[in-house]
Amino acid sequence: MREEIAPLHMVLPDQFIDLTRKREGTFFGDGAVAHVSLADPVCGVLREVLAKSFEDSAFADVQLHRQGTYVCIEGPAFSTRAESLWYRSLGAAVIGMTNMPEARLAREAEMAYATLALATDWDCWHPHQTCVTAERAIANLQANAQRAQTVLGHAVRRIARERPVSAAHTALGAALVTPPAAMPAAARERLQALIARFL
Repeated sequence: MREEIAPLHMVLPDQFIDLTRKREGTFFGDGAVAHVSLADPVCGVLREVLAKSFEDSAFADVQLHRQGTYVCIEGPAFSTRAESLWYRSLGAAVIGMTNMPEARLAREAEMAYATLALATDWDCWHPHQTCVTAERAIANLQANAQRAQTVLGHAVRRIARERPVSAAHTALGAALVTPPAAMPAAARERLQALIARFL
């Protein structure tokens, strides 16, 4: 969504715009209310681990953009040109069909979450590129897949070595509106994995 983010570059988004409509966006409901903070939807600690892991990978021909807003669309169709231009006007850096509601659900589950986005094309806003096709997007995605695996390999080793602590790991502490004791038994059972430490 930006000229400087070329196909095959990598991006570490720090914000999301969620334009999905059909996806379940919470674990809560049915007698259990929680409002997690999503002001900063990506774990800054985990983003830094990915950034350092990219540096560890020492790619000579791939550029990393260390921040940017990711606009998540429903899909499966690509954007109209008007939509693509609108997303740019919102300040979007990259566009895709994943990451939301995953980032929100990860926060509810007190999991640190970060994204390594692989740029495949300039979407249909770009005046000097033919419109994106699934074939081109997949070809570029596959071209970057090995590099992404290298970055993730370094990240896994770094996480195992450093055991970083994230604010996301305690996100429900300030988010639960319904005390677990006041939740219906069915809700407590359904949410057991998330609320066990509050019981």
